[in-house]
Amino acid sequence: MATEDAAPEGRPADLKHNAIGFVDALVIGLNSTSPAYSIAAVIGPIVALAGIYAPGVMVASFVPMLLIASAFYYLNKVDQDCGTTFSWVTRAMGPWAGWLGGWAIAMTGVLVVGSLADVAVSFGLLAVGLDSWVENSFVRQLLTVLLILVMTAVCVIGTELSAKVQNVLILAQVVFLLVFVCVALAEVYAGTSAYDSVEPAFDWLNPFGAGGAALTGGLLLGVFIYWGWESAVNLTEEVEDSATAPGKAGLWSTVILLVTYVSVGFAVVAYAGPAFLAENAGEEEFVFAQLAGDVLGGWDWVLLLAVCTSAVASTQTTIIPASRTALSMARRRALPAHYGHISPRFRTPDVSTWWVAGIAIVWYLTVNQISTNALLDSLTALSLLIAFYYALTGVACAVYYRRHLFESLHNFLLIGLGPLVGAGLLTWLLVRSVADMADPANSYTGSSWLGLGPPLVIGLGIAAVGVVVMLVWRLRAPAFWDERPGVADPDVVRGLRGGGHDRGGRG
Repeated sequence: MATEDAAPEGRPADLKHNAIGFVDALVIGLNSTSPAYSIAAVIGPIVALAGIYAPGVMVASFVPMLLIASAFYYLNKVDQDCGTTFSWVTRAMGPWAGWLGGWAIAMTGVLVVGSLADVAVSFGLLAVGLDSWVENSFVRQLLTVLLILVMTAVCVIGTELSAKVQNVLILAQVVFLLVFVCVALAEVYAGTSAYDSVEPAFDWLNPFGAGGAALTGGLLLGVFIYWGWESAVNLTEEVEDSATAPGKAGLWSTVILLVTYVSVGFAVVAYAGPAFLAENAGEEEFVFAQLAGDVLGGWDWVLLLAVCTSAVASTQTTIIPASRTALSMARRRALPAHYGHISPRFRTPDVSTWWVAGIAIVWYLTVNQISTNALLDSLTALSLLIAFYYALTGVACAVYYRRHLFESLHNFLLIGLGPLVGAGLLTWLLVRSVADMADPANSYTGSSWLGLGPPLVIGLGIAAVGVVVMLVWRLRAPAFWDERPGVADPDVVRGLRGGGHDRGGRG
């Protein structure tokens, strides 16, 4: 790292401003969703639920994400804080709600990083023919821990290096998915599909075509496949044009993901046909892998490599929101001060980044001792935390701008109604998730923990630990809880369509 990139001598280090541009932020937002891995994991279950209407369900899943992305965009305009939800909810609704939002973001990173790295290692080994290494739990877990450490080091060394790594990894995913879609549809129209293929139809975009139950199940899955785009906004203090570029990157990430997922949905349904999909409803997790092998023939290893690179990319980018949120909480005195340390050389939050990685490794190794299914159940619990902090952000947007929502149609729709509708949909999905997770039969483990399903126990346990930690820190260091919520002032509202405002007064 060049000397001029270091912090000025004698001054505390700060995050490196203007380290990356809009395109880099967009790529990081896309990679955080791990599109190739997400679509490989979820396309089968969505098709099993909705049949030929799977593309429509993906469109419906996109709606709450876009509405919440709008909330991120407008809140970032007034407060370019890397803590995003934590900072914004504190500003709009007070420190108690803000702290819980920050805790939810930090814990999503802890829950998912180990699993993503495990997937990356497993698919990478399969791609090069080392299947026996995948079956050896010691070797696989050792390589997983090493990968987490390497990706953490990349995050610490610098945001520019992270962006360059992400640019390479997203390219591998996009190329694979485009090749799959193009070859599959070409075979459909040429009549050379190995199955009873059907030509795509516009009415496949009808999200209600398969009925309400399929739509509900698809929306729950959609929370997972679209989650992660906000990593671009967590880098707001390090992105050029920080008032607008990170928010735009988040918005565009959701749109690009929509196009990608719907394209793959059309290709899968058209190539395989409804008969094959119905016959394999019980093996939905293997549908995409099987079809990719049929479509690509001897090049099916590309699928394995694409999922590997997707998971590697997401392993790195998922650390970003958790570490930046911890940094933001520490400098607001909502967490111990050492979590707010910034490396003078690299200008990144080194302490919080390594802490996130360390806790994630401990979680991954501990849960693996129970069973691999327990690790999958911990991933299922993610949807509770995701829906919670996304919904909280949507409400915070409307609350913060509440005095100005009726000043124009633009304000009412994009800053008020849209985020509230998105928050309402996610709250409904949160309630549905709790009901589904309460039944142990709906878990991967299949066993009962305290009379409930393991994912719900994990989700509620994390929430309970968060409340305890918050109360303890409130007693030890009450300064953060003296902050009071505020509302947008007229100058902020007038600047919404302009360049935005620098973060500052917390009132």
